[in-house]
Amino acid sequence: MMYNTEELNTQQQPQITCEIQVKKHLKVTEINYRRNKESNYTEKIKELEQNFDYSSYKDHYWSDPELSILYGTPLYEVASPSQKIALNHLFWVGGYNLTAASETNTVLYNQITGSVFYSIGGYETLCHELDVETSQERYHIHAFRTVANMTELDLLGDAIIGNPFTGHESKAMQGGMIGRLSPGPVRHLFSFNWGSTPFLASQYYALRFIANMILKLTEHSRSQYFKELEKKNEFIPAPTAISYYHFLDESFHTTTSQLIAQDLYKDFPKPTKYEKFMANLSIYMMQFTVLNGLSAGAVASFYPDNLFVIPLVYKILRSPLFAMSTQEALFWIEKCFCHEHEGLHLNLKYHQRLISELCKFFDKLDYTWPVNREMRVMATGGSISKAIQNNTQFFHKFSKSVACENGNPI
Repeated sequence: MMYNTEELNTQQQPQITCEIQVKKHLKVTEINYRRNKESNYTEKIKELEQNFDYSSYKDHYWSDPELSILYGTPLYEVASPSQKIALNHLFWVGGYNLTAASETNTVLYNQITGSVFYSIGGYETLCHELDVETSQERYHIHAFRTVANMTELDLLGDAIIGNPFTGHESKAMQGGMIGRLSPGPVRHLFSFNWGSTPFLASQYYALRFIANMILKLTEHSRSQYFKELEKKNEFIPAPTAISYYHFLDESFHTTTSQLIAQDLYKDFPKPTKYEKFMANLSIYMMQFTVLNGLSAGAVASFYPDNLFVIPLVYKILRSPLFAMSTQEALFWIEKCFCHEHEGLHLNLKYHQRLISELCKFFDKLDYTWPVNREMRVMATGGSISKAIQNNTQFFHKFSKSVACENGNPI
């Protein structure tokens, strides 16, 4: 019996390539797990948190000044040196309150998806890595909230940013990125799906990768700031060190997200139409809710300012830090959020950097809709004129609401 050798080799080639690819990503997982287990970054974070005293670090920047609330705005230009340092600290507080909320989501979904991988068999090392990451996240969350609350109490007299009972914007912040993904019932459907099939469990990590990359936008800069201080043998504030060691911890987590999202899903049966639809819907919703804007008051923030930043900035301006009257606070909010300034152009550069990274990532996933592969929703949100227009519309409503609360309806 004669065989067509060329045809046989062609038939075998995809299977061989697939096996090599599987071995490769499992090997990388083993290396990532071993290095993470051998590291002591989480322990360093825990020690820094336990010894944290805001008074020891209140006179120092915790990062480059551009990582400050209102950086590049007219108000920042006239703020005193101590106020600028405080705005730098409050940017750290706001950013890591969001990170803590998102990592609370991560703890849950690591366990949900890990149970799917464990039930299949053959992915024990990956499951162990997810367990380690879950444990690390718990320490991260505690450290972020401890430092943030102590900082807020000293600067503002109250935990305004991290207190879920102080306003709608703070409550929404406590939900993290997955919490803002969609309304309750749809979000519960996503959660159910991520624990139901290997493909959808893998696809969750595409969303986790987005969160990893958003955080990297600021933490890479913070890590460079840490290294510069260390090289010059200068004083390193504890929050700067916490950011640095968290960045190193997160490098393992980002590797996990990328391996699962880009490679692991190919080990499993081709996704059904339903699985493809739900996977793409979740990515689309992430673009629409988390990446569909350009903040005028906080770099590396790409959701509309009306959700968090404007209401929080108003509270900061009314706090003892600035001690403004209602009229003064509204005057400066209009100046900072309803007009073009340096801060908006700086944030646009952060936006362009992130969208470039995400397009490269999603281009490697063979199941994505073009709107997700090319991050089209995020692209439309990267507009300074649109940000100003949206902020202006919201400001008119916000100023009337504030005036009514103070007994002076407009």
